[in-house]
Amino acid sequence: MSGHNKWSTIKHAKGAADAKRGALFTKLIKEISIAASMGGGDPNANPRLRAAIVKARAASMPKDNIERAIKKGTGELGGGTFEELVYEGYAAGGVAVLVEVLTDNHNRAAANVRNIFNKTGGNLGSSGSVSRMFDRKGVIEYDAETVSEEEVMEAALEAGAEDIVNEDGIITVTTAPNDFTAVVEALEPKGWTSLSAEVAMVPQAYTAVDKDTAAKVQKLIDRLEEDDDVQNVWSTVEYPDDFDPEA
Repeated sequence: MSGHNKWSTIKHAKGAADAKRGALFTKLIKEISIAASMGGGDPNANPRLRAAIVKARAASMPKDNIERAIKKGTGELGGGTFEELVYEGYAAGGVAVLVEVLTDNHNRAAANVRNIFNKTGGNLGSSGSVSRMFDRKGVIEYDAETVSEEEVMEAALEAGAEDIVNEDGIITVTTAPNDFTAVVEALEPKGWTSLSAEVAMVPQAYTAVDKDTAAKVQKLIDRLEEDDDVQNVWSTVEYPDDFDPEA
């Protein structure tokens, strides 16, 4: 399961970048709204909404923002209708890339994603060409300097987690998607602050690249994540140890 930390390193970097741009909350609000519109505004009866709220809490989103997002989804406050789309392709070096989109304009989103791939040395693939390389998992992460690995392991396994790994200063708890919310709710009362908590697409295997190729892959990921319609970007890239994705 050590690959989760290869995945998390870039997710943390990009999560910080999104927050600085003010884009992270916008993406989270869309995610909560579509979950509420599809399954209702009661998180106890809507697992997808519960997971979206957990993710928003991990990003320190205020309670009022979460409640407004739910009301937009249920129609109480009005708001646009979003469509979910998934695009699959490859970046430089044969790195697989999975792009999750929430958009109110299918044609705009498709054109933008295709244009970003083309301009950054990547290429779009057919449906299913990349998604089969990923598994959907619940992923909860903690700073190993602020929480006890032993305590996290005991509580997480008791709550139904699949695995716990401590690598590169990050404790990663992995769950089946259906167990994600239950595990988070079991860990929250412990008072531990998570670095992130979300249902993610985790690569089954990683693609190691050199520093030059890593820069090209990162450019593609950056451009995709800057697009307003793009909700999540997952990839199989394994960066060299001396590569800084924020440089």
